Amino acid sequence: MSTKLRAAIVGSTGYGGVELIRLLLAHPHVAITSVISSSNAGASIADGYPHLNQILTDKLDAVDVDLIREKADVVFLATPHGVSTELSPKLVDAGLKVIDISGDFRLKSGRDYEAWYKHKAADPAYIAKAVYGLAEVLADEIRGAEFISNPGCYPTATLLGLAPIAASGWMDPKSVIADAKSGVSGAGRGLSLTVHYSEINENFLAYKVNKHQHTPEIEQTLSRLAGEEIVMTFTTHLVPMTRGILSTIYVNLKERRSEDEIFDLYRKYYEGRRFVRIRDKGKYPATKEVWGSNYCDIGLSLDPRTGRLTIISVIDNVVKGAAGQAVQNLNLMMGWDEATGLAFTPVYP
Repeated sequence: MSTKLRAAIVGSTGYGGVELIRLLLAHPHVAITSVISSSNAGASIADGYPHLNQILTDKLDAVDVDLIREKADVVFLATPHGVSTELSPKLVDAGLKVIDISGDFRLKSGRDYEAWYKHKAADPAYIAKAVYGLAEVLADEIRGAEFISNPGCYPTATLLGLAPIAASGWMDPKSVIADAKSGVSGAGRGLSLTVHYSEINENFLAYKVNKHQHTPEIEQTLSRLAGEEIVMTFTTHLVPMTRGILSTIYVNLKERRSEDEIFDLYRKYYEGRRFVRIRDKGKYPATKEVWGSNYCDIGLSLDPRTGRLTIISVIDNVVKGAAGQAVQNLNLMMGWDEATGLAFTPVYP
């Protein structure tokens, strides 16, 4: 490839943005041509992230649509919720490819967005234009798209765990419960009492009980896959680790199925999708086993006493739950092998 795709990253100083830098620096078809921060323009990216010294020392650009259009072909937005609502439409209108990692375009109902996110919803025309980027499930829609709304980290882990059973018609739509746990990097780099060391160390807590903004995102996609409305119970927890999400999911089946049938269903659904790994019977994944990678590992257990299926799904929230899936979506958009720049082994231990 003689000319690399030029990429800009808005929100480069957050965890999602700096992880995009790490991944895109290793991508053979992409060159980072602009790192952007509204609050730190003019400073070196390496000032805030010394691990980038002698690797990427560019000065941070301000948020300027004309400058971005001049310097880039594709823009990643790793911004707080509410920023992309106004910025993404301007970038799309400027003829740029856009991959939005925030939650501003994930929900197709502006009313639901405002109720759950407490921000004004985007223009409905742009909400309709944004393609939901759950790569393993909606790859055909992502290919050739110009505007991608990257899924949230919790929804990625939970939806990949549920997609095969939801699409099969075997699942009782009223029975879905997901109990998900995340490392503290999911809260971003900003300071708050919840992620203060002395508060989270040696602690384990539930938060946003029955109020987490990722709930309608999961329900929206599940309902689409199942062909009927899904309303679920979704509970999130914070654990004292840096990276990782483990989602334990429970569903009842409409009729008796064998565990062999369940495993066959999952393996066929994800056949050829290299970033989803189904564990063998009796084997269950841990977050450490996908650390630093774009993998989602899934373990399954069907309880013959209750007829209830338990699904264990793990991801690295900063990679598969954010920057890695964004790069995977870029690969699909551009017609490249979806594993380009992502085919690395998890870091262990």
